[in-house]
Amino acid sequence: MNDNGVAGLFQGVRLTPTQRRIAHSLVQHAASAAYLSAAEVADLARVSQPSVTRFAMALGYEGYPGLRQRLRELLGNGAPARAEGDELQRALRAEADHLNRLADQLADRAALAEAGARLAGSRPLPVLGLRAAAPLAGYFAYFAAKVLPDVRVLDTGGSLLTDRLEQARAAGATTLLAIVLPRYPREALDALREAQSAGMSVVAVTDSPVSPVVEYADLVLPAAVGSQLVFDLHTAPMALCMAVLQAICDAAPDEAQRRLEQFEQSVSRRQVFTN
Repeated sequence: MNDNGVAGLFQGVRLTPTQRRIAHSLVQHAASAAYLSAAEVADLARVSQPSVTRFAMALGYEGYPGLRQRLRELLGNGAPARAEGDELQRALRAEADHLNRLADQLADRAALAEAGARLAGSRPLPVLGLRAAAPLAGYFAYFAAKVLPDVRVLDTGGSLLTDRLEQARAAGATTLLAIVLPRYPREALDALREAQSAGMSVVAVTDSPVSPVVEYADLVLPAAVGSQLVFDLHTAPMALCMAVLQAICDAAPDEAQRRLEQFEQSVSRRQVFTN
């Protein structure tokens, strides 16, 4: 069972914030979700056990056992494999699994291609990433600036964030790329709302198809975040950001090639690199 299969159970269902937290936990722990009790799911999502029961009923089941049976059908007959190695090794192997699932997800390139087309056409292109997502926004923007003429990183919150969104829109921005990762900064969600109110579409890179971002984004591209160590691992979201940049280049290949050639000529003239 993959996380996309689990997430499919919740599509088209209006979930409360508590129910969304339960759904998110099931997606994050897709490999073992079918073998957890209602109490274990409640502990995992940090909600009450009755909340898990009400969640299952909201999905059309008589109770949690019915939902668990459906999860087992998605998983198949086998029990979840036991990961080998110590805690660090298991966490890194889980990242490899996240990348494999992302690769499977990208077998259908429609959403990625749409994201690339929207982002390639935005002048300027604002890139939002607050708190834990700020380094990913900067990493993406560093390379995106080589193929796009005006990339603006929005990595600090406060009242200036809305100012910068409004300035980007006034300068012609049509789409915002938002990287929003757990624990989902409130300011980031507010910024998505502000961007939509200003007339911009929102392409969001986040950790789950049932992330809170879904409510505020026009297009959601999910990539799982590793949560087995003290702090999260963002291997798959970083890879997805680079796939988005590839899609931008594919959407406007002539311009991307021209700007890359100009960049190479510039850095060669200035001897920026040693090789």
